Amino acid sequence: MLRLLKRRPAPAPAHDAAPSPPGGPDARALVASLSERASVLGRDAAEVRGVLDDSARMARDQAASLQGLLAQAQDLLQGQRSIDAESAAGLGASQVARQAVQALGGEVLAIVDSLHQVADAAGQITQIALQTRLVAFNASVEAKRAGEAGRGFGVVADAVKDLAARVETSSKHIMGTVSTLEQRIGVLARETALERDAREQQGQVHAALQQVEEAMHRIAGASGQGRGQCERVDGSVRAIEAAMQRTAAALASALGRTETFLQVSEQMIETVANCGIETEDTPYIAAAQRAAAQIATLLEDALRTGAVKAGELFDEQYQPVQGSAPQQHLTRFTALADRLFPQVQEKLLSMSDKVVFCIAVDRNGYVPCHNARYNQPQRAGDALWNTANCRNRRIFDDRTGLASARNVKPFLLQTYRRDMGGGQFVVLKEAAAPITVGGRHWGGLRLAFRF
Repeated sequence: MLRLLKRRPAPAPAHDAAPSPPGGPDARALVASLSERASVLGRDAAEVRGVLDDSARMARDQAASLQGLLAQAQDLLQGQRSIDAESAAGLGASQVARQAVQALGGEVLAIVDSLHQVADAAGQITQIALQTRLVAFNASVEAKRAGEAGRGFGVVADAVKDLAARVETSSKHIMGTVSTLEQRIGVLARETALERDAREQQGQVHAALQQVEEAMHRIAGASGQGRGQCERVDGSVRAIEAAMQRTAAALASALGRTETFLQVSEQMIETVANCGIETEDTPYIAAAQRAAAQIATLLEDALRTGAVKAGELFDEQYQPVQGSAPQQHLTRFTALADRLFPQVQEKLLSMSDKVVFCIAVDRNGYVPCHNARYNQPQRAGDALWNTANCRNRRIFDDRTGLASARNVKPFLLQTYRRDMGGGQFVVLKEAAAPITVGGRHWGGLRLAFRF
């Protein structure tokens, strides 16, 4: 483990670093200036990266929302097209109905003509019946005059007279029925009649059908306008969604470029810290290394005494805690960490008012036990409060978290912007040192502090 000594050249580091400069005042001033400039560069790089990351995330979210809006616009457009189709079908049906009524009007007029013929025929039958009754009456009179010789003829004459009377009655009944039927059909004929002269009033059925057609035309017109508007909205949403996709891609590209920028600044900070001259970061690096060694000793003692087995200590089967938000997990070494880690982690919080947190994490970024202020029980349904106050038993596998967790060099210095919850962010430095248990890399000690 690298030992950093105040105002003394350090031993040659185990990893790549700049050669130690002479220990004169000028060299120290130069290193101090370089350290300050590297810190400012790192802070600005972390801030820029954080802003770009937020912007890229927002662009992705907006693009996703626009995709949902695009789907809704498509549904609306499809609905408008269905309305168009139904309107066209309704208009066609009303036109067919008018044609059918028109044809019915012609048939009604033909029926009226037929009824006129029936009435004429019934009138003729009535006249014939009257004449027949008169002839039969005369024949009956002549038969009575003939006496016994005309008796048979008189019977026939009386029968003919009675038959003629019944025919007359039936024909009159027919004429009455035809007259009533003619009146009713006449009404139907008037209702179904088409307008032949602008001065004549159109039949009510045709007038009603015309109103239906006009209404269907208005509906079709409004539907066409709605469809046009939906198509314009659909095109606009598509254009916006494509623009947001391009924006997200551009931001992602810029974010990738800031990664190199941030790495260079971190390498400068690390090189300065590793040159053997004390900087403002030196005490935090040394403290992180000491704390990592203490955690490693505690875990090795637990292995030796049987308080934990190797398989349990290196357990990576993270069991989700049901109902937790943000998601928390348990492992077979979580309870052991709760007992052992606070005695080391809490002590470093009093090192300086710049220290934000000190935590031991396994190689996957899992935090079994955070500092007491961030180790609160979660509140059901309050994810915002939980994010800020319940940071234990969570996996922080972001860029900074994984780099610190998997670092095997004597120390690692990083600069990043930390999300404090509720839209609050703070730019931090972090000194990390590896935790090795029984010759096996377990994780890292993360000590975060403000500029």
